[in-house]
Amino acid sequence: MDRIAEIKSRLERELSPTRIDIVDESHLHAGHAGAASGAGHFNVTIVSDKFAGQSAIQRHRMVYLAVNDLMPSEIHALSINALAPNEQAQNGKTPEKT
Repeated sequence: MDRIAEIKSRLERELSPTRIDIVDESHLHAGHAGAASGAGHFNVTIVSDKFAGQSAIQRHRMVYLAVNDLMPSEIHALSINALAPNEQAQNGKTPEKT
Protein backbone atom coordinates (compact mmCIF):
# COMPACT_ATOMS: atom_id res chain seq x y z
CA MET A 1 0.00 0.00 0.00
CA ASP A 2 1.38 3.44 -0.83
CA ARG A 3 1.92 6.04 1.89
CA ILE A 4 -1.07 8.23 1.07
CA ALA A 5 -3.40 5.21 0.98
CA GLU A 6 -2.01 3.99 4.32
CA ILE A 7 -2.38 7.39 5.98
CA LYS A 8 -5.91 7.77 4.58
CA SER A 9 -6.91 4.28 5.72
CA ARG A 10 -5.75 4.92 9.29
CA LEU A 11 -7.42 8.34 9.51
CA GLU A 12 -10.68 6.95 8.13
CA ARG A 13 -10.62 4.07 10.61
CA GLU A 14 -9.89 6.25 13.65
CA LEU A 15 -11.67 9.52 12.86
CA SER A 16 -14.51 8.65 10.43
CA PRO A 17 -13.98 11.82 8.39
CA THR A 18 -16.58 13.33 6.10
CA ARG A 19 -13.74 14.74 4.01
CA ILE A 20 -10.06 13.95 3.78
CA ASP A 21 -7.45 15.34 1.40
CA ILE A 22 -3.82 14.25 1.56
CA VAL A 23 -1.11 15.83 -0.56
CA ASP A 24 2.42 14.47 -0.78
CA GLU A 25 4.70 17.51 -0.65
CA SER A 26 7.92 15.53 -0.40
CA HIS A 27 9.20 16.92 -3.70
CA LEU A 28 9.22 20.39 -2.13
CA HIS A 29 11.74 19.20 0.45
CA ALA A 30 14.33 17.52 -1.77
CA GLY A 31 17.75 17.97 -0.22
CA HIS A 32 16.25 18.64 3.23
CA ALA A 33 18.02 16.67 5.96
CA GLY A 34 14.78 14.99 7.04
CA ALA A 35 14.03 13.89 3.48
CA ALA A 36 17.30 11.96 3.26
CA SER A 37 15.76 9.03 5.14
CA GLY A 38 13.08 8.66 2.47
CA ALA A 39 10.23 9.59 4.81
CA GLY A 40 7.67 11.94 3.27
CA HIS A 41 6.22 15.37 3.90
CA PHE A 42 2.41 15.41 3.78
CA ASN A 43 -0.34 18.02 4.01
CA VAL A 44 -3.62 16.71 5.44
CA THR A 45 -7.00 18.43 5.48
CA ILE A 46 -9.52 16.40 7.44
CA VAL A 47 -13.09 17.10 8.51
CA SER A 48 -14.60 14.96 11.26
CA ASP A 49 -17.45 15.12 13.76
CA LYS A 50 -14.90 13.91 16.32
CA PHE A 51 -13.19 17.33 16.18
CA ALA A 52 -16.28 19.19 17.42
CA GLY A 53 -15.52 20.89 20.71
CA GLN A 54 -11.83 19.95 20.54
CA SER A 55 -8.95 22.44 20.57
CA ALA A 56 -6.48 22.56 17.68
CA ILE A 57 -3.91 20.76 19.84
CA GLN A 58 -6.37 18.00 20.73
CA ARG A 59 -7.30 17.58 17.05
CA HIS A 60 -3.66 17.32 16.03
CA ARG A 61 -3.04 14.74 18.76
CA MET A 62 -5.94 12.67 17.43
CA VAL A 63 -4.45 12.72 13.93
CA TYR A 64 -0.94 11.93 15.18
CA LEU A 65 -2.24 9.01 17.27
CA ALA A 66 -3.77 7.49 14.15
CA VAL A 67 -0.47 7.54 12.25
CA ASN A 68 2.05 7.48 15.10
CA ASP A 69 3.80 4.26 14.14
CA LEU A 70 4.47 5.62 10.62
CA MET A 71 6.64 8.36 12.07
CA PRO A 72 9.51 8.86 11.36
CA SER A 73 10.00 5.88 9.03
CA GLU A 74 7.27 6.79 6.50
CA ILE A 75 6.25 10.31 7.60
CA HIS A 76 8.87 12.93 8.33
CA ALA A 77 6.53 15.93 8.47
CA LEU A 78 2.76 16.29 8.65
CA SER A 79 0.92 19.56 8.15
CA ILE A 80 -2.61 19.26 9.54
CA ASN A 81 -5.78 21.26 8.92
CA ALA A 82 -8.38 19.56 11.15
CA LEU A 83 -11.93 20.90 11.07
CA ALA A 84 -15.33 20.05 12.47
CA PRO A 85 -18.09 19.91 9.79
CA ASN A 86 -19.64 23.23 10.88
CA GLU A 87 -16.26 24.96 10.51
CA GLN A 88 -15.92 23.71 6.96
CA ALA A 89 -19.43 24.97 6.17
CA GLN A 90 -18.42 28.41 7.47
CA ASN A 91 -15.63 28.40 4.89
CA GLY A 92 -18.22 28.00 2.12
CA LYS A 93 -17.45 24.33 1.46
CA THR A 94 -19.82 21.42 1.66
CA PRO A 95 -18.57 18.46 3.67
CA GLU A 96 -17.97 15.49 1.41
CA LYS A 97 -16.03 12.28 1.61
CA THR A 98 -13.22 11.87 -0.90
